[in-house]
Amino acid sequence: MAQDMADSEEDGLDSRRVSAVLEAVAARDSARLTLLMAPLHPADVADLLEQIGTEERNDLLALWSGEIDGEILSEISDAIREDVIEALPPEVVAEAMRDLETDDVVDILEDLEEPAQAIILSALTSADRAAVERALSYPEYSAGRLMQREVVVAPAHWTVGDAIDHLRDADWLPDQFYHVILVDPRMKPVAYVTLGRLLSSRREVRLQDITEDSFRTLEATEPEADVAYVFNQYHLISCPVVDEAGRLVGVITIDDAMNVLDEEHEEDMLRLAGVGDDASVSDGVLATVKGRLPWLFINMLTANISAFVITRFEATISAVVVLAALMPIVASMGGNAGTQSLTVAVRALATRDLTSSNALRVVRREAMVGLVNGAFFAVVMGMVGWLVFGWAALGLVIGMALVINLLVAALAGVAVPLTLERLGADPALASGTFVTTLTDVVGFFAFLGLATWMLI
Repeated sequence: MAQDMADSEEDGLDSRRVSAVLEAVAARDSARLTLLMAPLHPADVADLLEQIGTEERNDLLALWSGEIDGEILSEISDAIREDVIEALPPEVVAEAMRDLETDDVVDILEDLEEPAQAIILSALTSADRAAVERALSYPEYSAGRLMQREVVVAPAHWTVGDAIDHLRDADWLPDQFYHVILVDPRMKPVAYVTLGRLLSSRREVRLQDITEDSFRTLEATEPEADVAYVFNQYHLISCPVVDEAGRLVGVITIDDAMNVLDEEHEEDMLRLAGVGDDASVSDGVLATVKGRLPWLFINMLTANISAFVITRFEATISAVVVLAALMPIVASMGGNAGTQSLTVAVRALATRDLTSSNALRVVRREAMVGLVNGAFFAVVMGMVGWLVFGWAALGLVIGMALVINLLVAALAGVAVPLTLERLGADPALASGTFVTTLTDVVGFFAFLGLATWMLI
């Protein structure tokens, strides 16, 4: 069975392979485990380590530690990476780190505690260690942390032939690179040439004559969110990074920029759900509780505000008991509409599609959407109130309350994240709580207030 699964590389990581791996670990069968793990891509190995329990993971690493390489460590989730590194023999970690480029080493190091960082740094050559420590000196979540120091450069006056000869004679080149960066005598980047243009041009052509119009540079201190935006906005493949004096210090490639975009998107989703910005299925019970409990506590407090509004209309609810059954409809519809508007707005702010220049137009659009949706559901629930409960005035009350609440929800979904961003807060972090509270309070107040006025 192990041989059959090892031969079916196209299947990758599935439940059968995971079960077989765990059986091999339980049986302490190192040969069988190696056979099962050999066809897996490093990303699949990382997924496997994340899916199994801590004890099983440690047993697997003890049997298979010699096969762990740098690419696997770079793929492992931050939630368990430090535990994995601590479970590995120091010589295995050292060898794995030597396989990685500096940006991948920095990505691993910045999420580790000092003892684990020291193990990795001691495994690097003096030149690589200096490059990594230099990168770590830049602010967290900056271009300097994201860049790799391995850069292919050429003097601006070279020809295609000069560059090709240089590349062929070089003792070492990055595993992957997309541009040859042209620099002046002061090591300031002035342009770049794609490998495709380089290889398709005649040897006597000057590099300056085949440069790309997309060339731009990023400062090492720029936030990585701005880096991802530049790559996405201008369709870059790689981009030189410069220091405060404009000298070349590294390069950022598209894979790193897209990772930032994915992480930003994931953080927004997790924050909107109120589970922290780094929640993972690999987290333990205490870490999960720590991430969720504060937001549940805040939701409890805001729910009490809604409960207080309801108590102000106790007499109305006692007189018209059916209102208690219909109240959740108004609040739920407002909450869902607010979440729809909020999700679109937060994502648009992250991608910079929503700015101060078009905010008013977006707010007007959301207001119209809220009114149209409110009118539609007002008709539906108005008919329900009339036909089911036999009370046309009740249908009118719930219809009017829906129009009001869906309008407020649509406006709040845009206005709240815009306001939070203006105040310097993360729109994804607290917008959901504010919008939900607002729609609940307005929904209950509008519905019960109109019922008190029109039905009592």
